[in-house]
Amino acid sequence: MLCFYPVLGMELRMTTTFPSISISTDRLVMRPFEMADIPAYIEMMNDEAVVAWMDGPNPYTQVDAERWVRRIAPAERTGGHGIALAVTEFLTQRLVGSVRLLTTDWRTRSTEVRYITAPWARGEGYATESVLAIAEWLFRDQGFERIELRTPADNTASQQVAQKLGCISEGVLRNARIARTRTENGTDGGWTDIRTDLIVWGLLPEDLEGVAEQLADAGGYGTYNDWK
Repeated sequence: MLCFYPVLGMELRMTTTFPSISISTDRLVMRPFEMADIPAYIEMMNDEAVVAWMDGPNPYTQVDAERWVRRIAPAERTGGHGIALAVTEFLTQRLVGSVRLLTTDWRTRSTEVRYITAPWARGEGYATESVLAIAEWLFRDQGFERIELRTPADNTASQQVAQKLGCISEGVLRNARIARTRTENGTDGGWTDIRTDLIVWGLLPEDLEGVAEQLADAGGYGTYNDWK
């Protein structure tokens, strides 16, 4: 079951900013970040797999996390650029990741989605479930026509999410992203920047037909067709 809750008093209409929302599935709640998320968020952002592929500060500190929760994430929405949501387990409320929409083009109704999964939550299908939920919300409620994913060429886990969602690989942006790799003294926390290609994936409303049901059969979590 997928539910979304617009801010009280907000009418559905064409706009250039996303509403402040919470999206729920059978297993997850996607909502704005809160100060209580900071300890788990710091731990997630300092995980080696996240450091390698994301472009955030390294090491990720308390100051960085507070700036994200208090200023950067809210400004993404109010500035019309996108929206940043914490992904939490429905039962435990534990932070399991994040989903972010960015570089939103309101004229073409298109946006890019990025996602992070905490190390303790990997292998559960949470990234696929959360991106599918926000994709259905975008297409069905917000009138969007395109979602774009850009995955580093060597990040196979991220590519698998795109494939499970039915995204179409549209090409490669060569040398388009800075990633990180361990230096020879990696045991001491050393990292160095490297260049990597980006695979561009496109997702249109018709690409999602039947995907929720297929994922439910394969992964055991519910389909997304009940909206409130």
